[in-house]
Amino acid sequence: MFAGGAAAALGGAALSTAASSPAHAAPRAAGSVRRAGRGGEVRRITMYAEKLPDGQMGYGLEKGKASIPGPLIELIEGDTLHIDFENTMDVAASLHPHGVDYDINSDGTRMNNSHVEPGETRTYTWRTHRPGRREDGTWRPGTAGYWHYHDHVVGTDHGTNGIRNGLYGPLIVRREGDVLPDPDRQFTIVFNDMTTNNRKTGPDFKATVGDRVEVIMITHGEHYHTFHMHGHRWADNRTGLLEGPDDPSPVIDNKITGPADSFGFQFLAGEGVGAGMWMYHCHVQSHSDMGMAGHFMIAKPDGTIPGH
Repeated sequence: MFAGGAAAALGGAALSTAASSPAHAAPRAAGSVRRAGRGGEVRRITMYAEKLPDGQMGYGLEKGKASIPGPLIELIEGDTLHIDFENTMDVAASLHPHGVDYDINSDGTRMNNSHVEPGETRTYTWRTHRPGRREDGTWRPGTAGYWHYHDHVVGTDHGTNGIRNGLYGPLIVRREGDVLPDPDRQFTIVFNDMTTNNRKTGPDFKATVGDRVEVIMITHGEHYHTFHMHGHRWADNRTGLLEGPDDPSPVIDNKITGPADSFGFQFLAGEGVGAGMWMYHCHVQSHSDMGMAGHFMIAKPDGTIPGH
């Protein structure tokens, strides 16, 4: 259920930190995809806010292992997550989520005293729910989606300095039956002002032709960007996957994204185009010229990458 943003400064893939498979996957039949199981579990983790050696800040699941972005958290609709959040920094910090259900005391803001002072700990509780019909007959959407979490305290009451310095991370809520990516093939890309994952140039990610890869894309800061990926495309809907031949979802390879927007998608590495150094970047020309670009390094089965 939880994956850490391993060596995020190097742009590495997330590493599994849970005893069970991500998002309590249902068994996989031969020749089929892995799918999320049924939600309803109650889990508890500990998360830390830490200052990094370079002066930036990060979240981590173990002391001394904070990263930018923070650890990937995966849930299934119906799950509840308790997070024992310890602030090891010398300034107040918090944990504020998007997309999930929480009480006011888990809001993660100073205005309602749900932040955490230096050296202190508090428990945040995030809940999720399935779609369902309300008593008035209208339909309530479920929690499933590509979301994120971030600080809401450092620097200002809106967490401006916390976000600027790296206090953010990805959050996925699955629906039962959702397709799951291959293990260790989940990559988080955050356009934060004019950086990518708080780096001046975007990190590179590695996969092999045929791998099922998942991208979690988040935007923070002061600017609007566009996310473009070379050679691959996805459906502009909740999962990034078409539900069938008559699914009307637009198929895209470029999406406008503004501060606090998040989306995600899956693709088969090299499908129809093969191996190579496939670029991703912000398609605002001046932004990509200033370094907002990286590569999906998709290798042949023998490990070689054409042109690399």
